[in-house]
Amino acid sequence: MKTKYLIGIAIIVIFVVFGALSFRETLTPYVTFKEARESGATVQVIGEIVFSQAKYDVDTHQLQFPIIAENQERMMVVYNGTKPANFEQADQVVIIGRYENGVFVADQLLVKCPSKYQGSDPNDSSQSSHPDFIPKGD
Repeated sequence: MKTKYLIGIAIIVIFVVFGALSFRETLTPYVTFKEARESGATVQVIGEIVFSQAKYDVDTHQLQFPIIAENQERMMVVYNGTKPANFEQADQVVIIGRYENGVFVADQLLVKCPSKYQGSDPNDSSQSSHPDFIPKGD
């Protein structure tokens, strides 16, 4: 084989390996609370918010609240950033971050409000009906 073909193949292999490693680093797996505590890496956990214990400091923009997993395990969360607008309506929250010094320090909060995505009741008369002048898709 010619030298330039070998160099070209080597460059392609290097870029593929670099791309695969970069992609792997961006993946953030869902883990249990126990795995989050043991990991030390950036992970995602999901839980229900305990609103009665949630505190938001307007001056420091720090949100603190506990979450509860399906197995009733609790974990305290600290988020340094603006509180999401629909935080109080959230059913669950996905937090992305890492466990440090006894609390989960969240880099991102993803609030889940399932009522927003539920379909409307077809028997509900308050919903507007389909306009007659627009053909219905079959």
